[in-house]
Amino acid sequence: MKKTVSTLFILMLMNLNAQESRFQPKDSVNKVYIGTYTQKEGHVDGKANGIYLLNQDPNTGSLQFKRTVAEVTNPSFVKAGRAGKYLFAVSELGPGEGETGFAYSYAIQPDGGLQQISKVATNGLAPCHVTVDRSNKYAFVSNYLGGVVMLYKITENGELEVSQQVGIDDPEGAHTHSVKISGDNRTAYIADLGHDKIWIYDFDVQEGKLSPHVQPFVELPKGSGPRHLSFAKNGSFAYSANELNSSVSVFEVSNDGSLNLIQTLSLLPKDFSRKNSGADIHIHPNGKFLYASNRGHNSIAIFRIDVETGKLSPIDYVPIAGETPRNFAISPYGKFLYAASQDTGNITSYKIDEETGKLKIFPEIFPVKTPVCIEFLK
Repeated sequence: MKKTVSTLFILMLMNLNAQESRFQPKDSVNKVYIGTYTQKEGHVDGKANGIYLLNQDPNTGSLQFKRTVAEVTNPSFVKAGRAGKYLFAVSELGPGEGETGFAYSYAIQPDGGLQQISKVATNGLAPCHVTVDRSNKYAFVSNYLGGVVMLYKITENGELEVSQQVGIDDPEGAHTHSVKISGDNRTAYIADLGHDKIWIYDFDVQEGKLSPHVQPFVELPKGSGPRHLSFAKNGSFAYSANELNSSVSVFEVSNDGSLNLIQTLSLLPKDFSRKNSGADIHIHPNGKFLYASNRGHNSIAIFRIDVETGKLSPIDYVPIAGETPRNFAISPYGKFLYAASQDTGNITSYKIDEETGKLKIFPEIFPVKTPVCIEFLK
């Protein structure tokens, strides 16, 4: 009898363990892709080999280098598709390096490796940003030179096919730096650093086409240089990191997608007067805090978001252990922040206090050659 009870107990434990394992994550690490510069350009001395794969421990925040997963020239921005099947990257080729830059699509392998699927021309030079719409059916690429934004259809097998080429007025003066898609997938916002404008387009996901919005653009003060955008958690407010005057602009978003400027704040402390340029911008998953990076001051600026009014109030300016933080990323669930220092070849890691928004720096500085973009696999 004792043997029978013991056997049944063991079988019950085995069954419970089996059920429990179904709810455990398959991977104990998060996969992280690093976009880089691989050759010397006018603004950077690229030394990397291509796109790198890192592992991140979601509990401790520590990083581990795995390998180079794609050898491509200047993959300065990478973006994982929302389904986690594909990775998209630009090849930032400038004047004298060809007639156009390129966009790549890769199939993500179970071990995080990349298998190239397609390579397409961006019909402009210095492509510097790629993003994917909410349906995961279209990719948008911004060319810094030439006034061209490309819209590609993502086929079922991950190929990129040209759906539309959008030309910006005065292409010689245009510097399109990014495209941001609204939460409802109906509106596309193009940050044009050259014209101090954010162009607004209606997005038809069925046809894969952009058309000018009833409010074709919102214009910022001359010399602002809008670069990257982020949206409040409820979608009612938008935030622009402005490169040239190191500021962040706050916009109220109307129901039809129009923008109304309601606030502008400096990204810098009052006692800093040396050269600086604003770069990246992200909102914490809890919707309470906004972070933006400074190149020159070499810091992360932290702001509290008033969820009712959308307005910002500064909290802190945290130093980065490196120079020229082009891009940074917040880990899934918002526990850690990682900043890529382009010119010193390293990544600075921080623990986020989710109650105050403040950052605590890790003592270990992670070396990566010419890192530009940090992308967690979704």
